[in-house]
Amino acid sequence: MIALTAGCSGRQQADPDSTANAEPESRIEQPATQTTPPEGKGDDRRRRETQVLEQPVLQGMTSSDSLEESAGALRKLSRADMAALAPSAAVVEPGRVCCPGNIRHPSEPLDRENYDHFDENPVKLVSDHPVSTFSIDVDTGSYSNVRRFLNGGTLPPEDAVRVEELINYFSYDYPVPDSLDQPFSVSTDVAAAPWNADKLLLQIGIKGYELSTAERKSANLVFLVDVSGSMNSQDKLPLLKNALKMLTRQLSAEDRVSMVVYAGASGIVLEPTAGDEHARISRALDQLTAGGRTNGASGIRMAYDMAEEGFIEGGINRVVLATDGDFNVGTVDFDALIDIVERERKVGTSLTTLGFGSGNYNDHLMEQLADAGNGNHAYIDTLNEARKVLVDQLGSTLQTIAKDVKIQVEFNPAVVAEYRLIGYENRVLRREDFNNDKIDAGEIGAGHTVTAIYELALVDSSSR
Repeated sequence: MIALTAGCSGRQQADPDSTANAEPESRIEQPATQTTPPEGKGDDRRRRETQVLEQPVLQGMTSSDSLEESAGALRKLSRADMAALAPSAAVVEPGRVCCPGNIRHPSEPLDRENYDHFDENPVKLVSDHPVSTFSIDVDTGSYSNVRRFLNGGTLPPEDAVRVEELINYFSYDYPVPDSLDQPFSVSTDVAAAPWNADKLLLQIGIKGYELSTAERKSANLVFLVDVSGSMNSQDKLPLLKNALKMLTRQLSAEDRVSMVVYAGASGIVLEPTAGDEHARISRALDQLTAGGRTNGASGIRMAYDMAEEGFIEGGINRVVLATDGDFNVGTVDFDALIDIVERERKVGTSLTTLGFGSGNYNDHLMEQLADAGNGNHAYIDTLNEARKVLVDQLGSTLQTIAKDVKIQVEFNPAVVAEYRLIGYENRVLRREDFNNDKIDAGEIGAGHTVTAIYELALVDSSSR
């Protein structure tokens, strides 16, 4: 049995005083010099993206098959047949990681990059733990970050690999809901495990309702941009500016954009501006230069003040944090930063984090801030990735259609002996958390695809 729960997709009411009806006073800070990002870097930076061939990871079974029927069919397959179910190998940039000799292990420590340590989910006995509960995850930052390492000829640190984010990077052909009355569809499949023919994989797929551009709510966006000295490289601030310009070109007159920058101190470089004033927003981005230390907490507070000033009742109110996550001045306490973001989430302003760069990238902070802010986390390593996240998937990046989505699966001990949830290590919940609305969980954006996979051993399996 598979059960899902989700909170209402409506937004909390904001204090009327927070709505920006009055003309804000001018607080634009102009840097002494103005630079323009180099032209044509987008084409030069494009990588050959990982390809997935026509075969899906899980094949051969329909969602109408029971687990018992699927298992019976699989037992009739030969080992060669089962091996054929394995996915084809991924392809990355040619000549870089095609041969083991070209791959080097990450140094210890790996510069100053920060990743949260986690242990793989253990195998659970159904007789002891028949119910598995977890929060969904729509982040994809781990995939593009891992790709960055591989394209550089280096194996990623173990803790940089979050399997659920690698799986959820891709969209799958799940049924699309007909309307927002049913905000997402659920489908299941069963197939042999490619690494162990005696085990099965249970796939659970969720597909969010796809909104047209006309259906998207008006957005109040605050770009919170790190301009500290650590952002002074081509894969950071220059790429960041071009990425945000891509996003801006998707906005309309009903949207609002403002911009806060932070280094040793914070400042406002763009007051709330109509989304169709693309040239004005681009000029504000072109002004940005990197220098100084990083007081990220100060910038976060100022960004939320700007979000409150431009608050759109019933619309999308979101801070977009673009940084390498290297906070080293002001409030650097992890829990204090999370508290700030959680408080603002409760009054209707969410947070999306866009990670950039290498050497000092704080993946742990970026992922957890986005989780606390009911947003999503993406890592931008190329203009192609920026286009995917901020243009092709703008609706799912910005607009939430279901909040606090949890999945609970109950296994039949007469059929399934053991199970293991693949990935979602930092999303596992207790059984009683499923119906507890006070327990925060993940959000589904418009058109989002979410996939979860369990490895199963049946009662009569020889692999137990």
